[in-house]
Amino acid sequence: MNSNSPAIFNDVLGPVMRGPSSSHAAGGARIGDLIRQASEGDPAEVTVLFDPNGSLAESHDGHGTDMGFACGIMGVPLTDPDAGNWRKLLSEKGIRLEYRTEPYGASHPGNHRVIAVAKDGRSFEADAVTSGGGMIELVRLDGYRVSVCGDFDELIIMTGQPNEDREILIKVLQNVPDTEIIKVCRRADAGSESNGGEEWISVEIKLARPFTCEEAERLREAFGACRMYAFAPVLPVRSHAIQKVPFENAAEMLEFNKDKNLEIWELAVEYESARGGWSHEDVFRQALRAVLIMRKALDEGLAGTEYEDRILPAQSHKMVENVDLLVPGDITNTAIRYITAVMEQKSAMGVFIAAPTAGSAGCLPGTLFAVADQLGLSIKDQMKGILAAGLIGVFYAKQATFAAEVGGCQVECGAASGMTAAAVCQMMGGSAEECVDAASFALQGLTGLVCDPVANRVEVPCLNKNIAAGMNAVSSANVILAGYDKVIPLDETIRAMYDIGTKLPLELRCTCGGLGMTPASAAIRERLEKKQ
Repeated sequence: MNSNSPAIFNDVLGPVMRGPSSSHAAGGARIGDLIRQASEGDPAEVTVLFDPNGSLAESHDGHGTDMGFACGIMGVPLTDPDAGNWRKLLSEKGIRLEYRTEPYGASHPGNHRVIAVAKDGRSFEADAVTSGGGMIELVRLDGYRVSVCGDFDELIIMTGQPNEDREILIKVLQNVPDTEIIKVCRRADAGSESNGGEEWISVEIKLARPFTCEEAERLREAFGACRMYAFAPVLPVRSHAIQKVPFENAAEMLEFNKDKNLEIWELAVEYESARGGWSHEDVFRQALRAVLIMRKALDEGLAGTEYEDRILPAQSHKMVENVDLLVPGDITNTAIRYITAVMEQKSAMGVFIAAPTAGSAGCLPGTLFAVADQLGLSIKDQMKGILAAGLIGVFYAKQATFAAEVGGCQVECGAASGMTAAAVCQMMGGSAEECVDAASFALQGLTGLVCDPVANRVEVPCLNKNIAAGMNAVSSANVILAGYDKVIPLDETIRAMYDIGTKLPLELRCTCGGLGMTPASAAIRERLEKKQ
C-alpha cells in the first residue's frame, strides 16, 4: 500500500515507456537511474542480485527488468528507439553488468540488490523495490535504511558527527524553506563501521526544489560527511513540503462533493492540482498529452506490428477481415480490436502508457477509444474519461497496489477494468457517484484473478485478460447507469481485493505458475529462448 498520496500522473497514468512490464522495465529503469546518480555518472561495474524466493528471479529476463535497469544506469530513456539494443549500448559505454540469482532473504518479491562500482573506484550497495506500475523505492543504501521514491530532490549524508552537533544541525535544517523530511537512521549493521570510534549515522533530507552546490557543500562540511549521495526526481509529479489533498478514498471524495455536485473528472483535477502543485489548466493539459500518446500507440498498433521476440503475431486486423463471422456489436468488437492493437504495440517494443501497468495497458485506451469513436465523442470527452479513470486509480493505489507480484492480476487488469468502467460512465454522462459504483461493480467481477504469464512473457493470457477487463468495464458502466445496486462500496471492494491478493500463492503472482506451468508454455519458452 502507498503511504504517501498517489499522483494520477505518477502512480496511475504512466509511465510512458517501452517494454513488457511496467514493474519490471520502467521500475527497473528508475532504479537504474538512481544507481547512476549515486555513481555520479555511468558506473563502471554493476551486479544485480535477485532472491530466488521473489518474483524477479524467474521473470527478470522475459519481463524487461534486464533492459529497463540497463537503460537506467546508462541514462537512456525507455522511449528511446535504441532502448532494445541495451546490450550493445552497455558494451559501447564500457559498463560491465551482471544479473544473478542468489538467496539473501529479500522481504519484498520485487527486490533488487545492487552492488555498484563507480568510475572513480567508489563502491556501494543498495536495495530497491518495485511497487507496481513503475513506482519504486530505494530502501537501503550502504547499510542504512532510506526511503527514496524519486519524487523529491534528496541528499543522503553519511557521517560520524558527534551527537550534540548533529542534533543542532538537524534543528537548523528543519527550518530551511522547502525541507520536507530530516530523518536520522542508524546503520543497519551497526558497529561494523565507525568514524573515530563512533558509530556512523545517516541523515536523509528531502527538498521540493534542487539543492544548490553551496548548500550541499555547507552540509558536507557541517556534518563532516564521509559520503554523500544526491538524487534528483525520477517521477514527473514532484512532492512538496506542504501537501494536502482534498480526499484520499472514494468515501471522502463523495463527502467532499456533497455540496459541490462536481463531475468526477472535475474532482480528479481538484485532486491532482493539490497533489502536484499544478494549476487546473496544467492538469487538463497533462490529460490531453495522455490521450494523444495513447491514441498514437493505438494507431501504430492498428497499422500492424512486427517483432521477433514475442509469442503472438499481429491479430487485431482479423476483427475487421472476419466481421461477418462475429456476433454483432459495434462497441464491443471495436474495443476488442483496439485493446488487441495496444497490446501488440506494447509487445512489439512500441511506445505506450502504462495505465495503470504495462500488463494491463490495453484495457483503458482500447475501451475508451472504442466507445468514443463509435459514439462520436470529442477529444475533450476522452480527456474527461481519462481523468475519471485516473482518480479511481488513485484510490486503488492508496489502498492496495498495482504490483501483480504482490496481489496477482486482479490488481492490474482488475484495477484497469474498474478505472475503465468509471471512464465509460463519465463519458456517458454519469454522476461522480455512478462512476464510483461502476468501478466497484467491475472490480467485484474480477476478484481473485491470478497472474500466470505464459513462457515468461507479458502476452498470454494478458491479452485475454485485457479484453475481458474491457468487456467487464462496459457492462459494469451500463448496469450502474441502468440503476443496478453495486452493494459493496468501492473502498471496501478495493481493500477486499488487496486482502485476497496477498493470500494468493507466490506461484500465482507474476511468476510461472498456472498457465505458465503448462507443457505448451514450456515449449513456447524453449522456442523463444533458442531464437535469442
